[in-house]
Amino acid sequence: MMQHLVVFPVVLPLVAGILLLYQRQGLVRYKRVVSVVATVLLLLVAIGLLRQAASGEITYYALGDWQAPFGIVLVLDRLSALMLLVTAVLAVGAVVFACAGDDEKGSNFHGLFQWQLLGINGAFLTGDLFNLFVFFEVLLLASYALLLHGGGKARIQASVHYVVLNLAGSSLFLIAVGILYGATGTLNMADMAIRVADLPSEREGLVTAGALMLLVVFGLKAAILPLYFWLPKAYASAPAPVAALFAIMTKVGIYAILRVYSLLFGDTAGGLEALEQPWVWWLSLATLAAAGIGVMAARDLRLLVAYLVLVSVGTLLAGIGMRSPQAVSALLYYLIHTTLVTGGLFLLAEMIGLQRGKAGTRLVKGRPMVQGAGLAMLFFVGAIAVAGVPPFSGAIGKALMLNAAEGTQRLWLWPLLLLTSLASLIALSRAGSTLFWRSHRGNISGTPLPRRQWFGVIWLLSAAPLLVALAGPVSSYTQATAEQLANPQVLIRTLLPNDAGDAP
Repeated sequence: MMQHLVVFPVVLPLVAGILLLYQRQGLVRYKRVVSVVATVLLLLVAIGLLRQAASGEITYYALGDWQAPFGIVLVLDRLSALMLLVTAVLAVGAVVFACAGDDEKGSNFHGLFQWQLLGINGAFLTGDLFNLFVFFEVLLLASYALLLHGGGKARIQASVHYVVLNLAGSSLFLIAVGILYGATGTLNMADMAIRVADLPSEREGLVTAGALMLLVVFGLKAAILPLYFWLPKAYASAPAPVAALFAIMTKVGIYAILRVYSLLFGDTAGGLEALEQPWVWWLSLATLAAAGIGVMAARDLRLLVAYLVLVSVGTLLAGIGMRSPQAVSALLYYLIHTTLVTGGLFLLAEMIGLQRGKAGTRLVKGRPMVQGAGLAMLFFVGAIAVAGVPPFSGAIGKALMLNAAEGTQRLWLWPLLLLTSLASLIALSRAGSTLFWRSHRGNISGTPLPRRQWFGVIWLLSAAPLLVALAGPVSSYTQATAEQLANPQVLIRTLLPNDAGDAP
């Protein structure tokens, strides 16, 4: 049974999505039960896979028993197991929140939600470049429909930009895969790593072109400057549970850069070693600076949280740009924190907007809210956590990132990261005082919010104190993950035992 567990994160949302779309005219209760049960089961599977991967053993599942490099393989190591768990935790909070009523504002929400999970999980598990492209397309197709869930002018405008840019990215992805296949003769990433290491000099130019095209594609998914302009409006206009799930979408791009470039262009790639490093490092700093300006300029709570996602993207990419196991370990800890906390803040923004009536999430004065005290407390926890203020996990994550910087890296990262954190704190303080303190006197606004919405927000924001309480074991796991990524030969020997002698 355990050997088949690796394929469950793909099969489970696939089956659930088919059932939900087949019965799309069925009872609301049926759709909610199937979706929530499938998502909770996915969480349990992810926990089991994390326990399995924690031993350091790399396992794989060959679909149809066709072995690598010719067959499709799903690979489980520490990194993919961690990403699966973060996705499942985020999905549980988002789907329960959606069951309070957001799911009925449009059609087929739960089926599309499950299929987006299918694409995300598949991207984390796949062992070859072409199926990475396929799973990217699955998650993007689902996200196109989810972004439009409920309709509205703002969502249509944002979705046009989102769809056009991602279609261009998909085309570029396919061209890059074709170039790399033509130059190396394989699509399996482990097999490609062996061939890149022994690449004839006349093919290095082709592989370099393909690799840099992939960097553009993954940079678009991760929302790196200058490819991030689609993100703020798209995330701010999306339905709250969709925006919360979208918090993991940029991390798919981060994961792809980590996976592909550590495996294909690591220390054994000869003249192609660390191909992405200078580009990622400088663009991450630019992303961080631009996101800090966006945070200060935001005049809507949803837009503010969207720019906070971009702050996290810049911080995570800086960790990749530093290219050391210590930096990768720090960025993985920070990735867990920022994904769950920003997801919770998107949900919280929706709750605040519902209680403020016409004022919505705009940062303007409004009437007092009927559950203002509880919302204010959750906002306070989320704000100081995402800004990186002690005693919550954001402070630990950013401290680890700062500590990982070496030499001249400190001269650039320290002031930028600290100033961006200060800008985030100022913007969130201003937003909090406007929403909860500077309210007009008058009748209390809003009605009591459903318990499912409270559960979704508390579920995700509780990551901030929990990651502090579990900082020791979480940091140990991320450190072991970084060391495993730095040693790709183990993965190559696992997938291609007959070529172990050729592995660099």
